[in-house]
Amino acid sequence: MGISVLMSLYAKEQPAYVRTAVLSMVRQTRKADEIVVVEDGPLTEELYAVLQELQKESDVPLVRVPLAKNSGLGIALFEGLKHCSQEYTARMDTDDIARADRLEIEAKYLDEHPDVAAIGSDIEEFQEEGVIISRKHMPCTYEEVYAYGKTRNPINHMTVMFRTDAVRQAGGYRHFPLLEDYDLWSRMLAMGMKIENIPEPLVAMRLGENFASRRGGREYFGQYKKLRRMQRDLGYTSQAEYYKALVLTFGMTRMPSQLRTLAYRRLRKQ
Repeated sequence: MGISVLMSLYAKEQPAYVRTAVLSMVRQTRKADEIVVVEDGPLTEELYAVLQELQKESDVPLVRVPLAKNSGLGIALFEGLKHCSQEYTARMDTDDIARADRLEIEAKYLDEHPDVAAIGSDIEEFQEEGVIISRKHMPCTYEEVYAYGKTRNPINHMTVMFRTDAVRQAGGYRHFPLLEDYDLWSRMLAMGMKIENIPEPLVAMRLGENFASRRGGREYFGQYKKLRRMQRDLGYTSQAEYYKALVLTFGMTRMPSQLRTLAYRRLRKQ
């Protein structure tokens, strides 16, 4: 099966981080057939220069999809998916670093499990390259993912590889600010599609400053409330599960930022 890599880039990204992220996907033990980079609105001259350099250096075709204006991650990925021509699509963020055998491991898993629509993995987290400060463990089996997804996002987005047609069948990405991926996984799970995780870190995620504190506030809770309603309306959660998830989400998103940071650290240790 062929592999497309799907990435989205906007003007505020750091050129050096972008270069490192893309090269980590180029230098895989199992080569991708293409890397689709959506330019979500006009970029800086430095970012354009990095993309041009990567096009010359890479032995994997770099497909650039420019958007006239910054439209947000959901719309950018929706447009980018139209250009993914392979049976498998791997998502990657433009500031993280993939392990060299990531594509090989995930593609092999999908090859061997034809009933699985999407596969993700654990992640390692860092602020300084080469210095891992935490690891995020994820549920592994379909049953565990299905239960986990009722209250928390069941896939680390930058680790996922999915069957391209399965995601298109589910409606693809949508404009759902802050929760574009969780929205997609919820729809897929509600349709009975199997999603699983590999219990090893295949991507190192770059943590920005105040990572946990930024995942809160009224807007964040408002988006989660919309997602919880959708999960209930699709039949993924019951009325009782909807209220439970809403209470948990309210507690996490509206607590003081310092407490949220402590909570995230504790969850990582678990």
